[in-house]
Amino acid sequence: MRVKKQISYPLLWIIIAITAVTFSCRKDRVIDNNPSLKLSFSNDTVIFDTVFTSIGSATQRLMVYNPSKNAVNISNILLAGGDKSSYRINVNGLSGSSFSDMEVNGGDSLYIFVRVTVDPDDIHNSPFVVEDSILFLTNGNEQKVKLVAWGQNANYILADKFIEGFPPFKIVADSLETIHWTNEKPYVIYGYAVINSYGKLIIDEGTRVYFHKNSGLWAYTDGVLKVYGSPDNPVTFQGDRLESFYDDLPGQWDRIWLMEGRAGEDHEIYNAVIKNGFIGIQAESFLRLTENKILLKNVIVENMTGIGIFSRFFNIEGANTVVANCGGYCLAFTGGGNYDFKQSTIANYWSYSVRNTPAVFINNYLPDSNNQPVPFPMNFNLGNSIIYGFNQNEFETDMVSGADSLYFLTHCLLKTVYQAGNPDNYNNILKNKDPKFLDYQENDYRLDTLSPAFDYGDPAIAATVPYDILGNPRTGHYDLGAYQFVPGQDSTSKGWRNF
Repeated sequence: MRVKKQISYPLLWIIIAITAVTFSCRKDRVIDNNPSLKLSFSNDTVIFDTVFTSIGSATQRLMVYNPSKNAVNISNILLAGGDKSSYRINVNGLSGSSFSDMEVNGGDSLYIFVRVTVDPDDIHNSPFVVEDSILFLTNGNEQKVKLVAWGQNANYILADKFIEGFPPFKIVADSLETIHWTNEKPYVIYGYAVINSYGKLIIDEGTRVYFHKNSGLWAYTDGVLKVYGSPDNPVTFQGDRLESFYDDLPGQWDRIWLMEGRAGEDHEIYNAVIKNGFIGIQAESFLRLTENKILLKNVIVENMTGIGIFSRFFNIEGANTVVANCGGYCLAFTGGGNYDFKQSTIANYWSYSVRNTPAVFINNYLPDSNNQPVPFPMNFNLGNSIIYGFNQNEFETDMVSGADSLYFLTHCLLKTVYQAGNPDNYNNILKNKDPKFLDYQENDYRLDTLSPAFDYGDPAIAATVPYDILGNPRTGHYDLGAYQFVPGQDSTSKGWRNF
């Protein structure tokens, strides 16, 4: 008797799967030669934001789709500008300017990555356009995708001194030298730009200063920094990547570092935006107690991975100051000092990581070699201002005895877990009231129509800062913070917050 062999079900499914894959592969290998076939693309134009000359851009991605059910052979993919093009492309992991016989399976796609480097052009100081295109030849059909980048000439500050224990740096204002940075072309800094002892750097309105990774600006002992922006034309300090992805990305550069100075030569920063670094401003008496001040007026410091303004025993006065969204503190004033802030907005809605620190921290001591506190006098005043954020406690003090110290907040909106009832320290405090900023997610800290900070300010303090950070007069009502409520304001009228 003849016995028939039976195939088990698992084996049967394996055979079916192999057969299906085999036929599928054969199907994909059928090349569609239809002369009317056209590729499709994720974009018809690849656009790069402003790119500094000689600095490569971020990589942009282009997807190339085969709409046919069969495979297609792309005879040529090439840059129209060839090897002389400012652009470079990478096709399926291969770099170059020209590629041949690139096969794409039916219904599948191809990745192309594009970078651009803009050559210096001494003719243009304002942004200029750099164009090219990627050409595709398929079954005799030619298609193209445009490439567009805005180039920008700049003044490059390149570190030329490398001393152990110091970051790489270049002296931009030497002793007894006064240097002007103008708004004709941006400044791009690699390493640290240093103002030497008894040197002075003056930065004119509208100047834009861009820092490469780990770079900064440093005023050494008795060096002086003067930043003179205007309400209509502020000075900006930020990272050197200008693609939209980097608009509000923290940690792109290091800090502005200001050391102790001599009497009568204050550091001045007026009408400026400092954003997307590690520390916005670091001020410290390093070799001796400072005899000068830092004067801040109409200054925005935001999106710092560390601290907005960090001080060790310094003297700082601020009016219409906005410090927002920092991974550590917005303000950290340590080791004593003198601090007087009026009409300021301190708002910490940091969302990139967990933040366990308050928006504002002050103390009146520094640790000695045995980690024991050495007290120093501290005087901290805050008037007509807002301290608010995600955390339950956004204001913290740490004081020791042994030095005259006082902190006093008057007519302020304050988020805190403490009582805030001691009249020696607090006066007319709005405790734990949402200030109702217009749109904190967009860094817009103007007041909404229902804000409790509306008309809660002290008229006498407001009179010392008669215009808000956008130039609006403080008349009729006296609001808390750097922004005066203006009827009819909307998201299209942010003023120079858009810089």
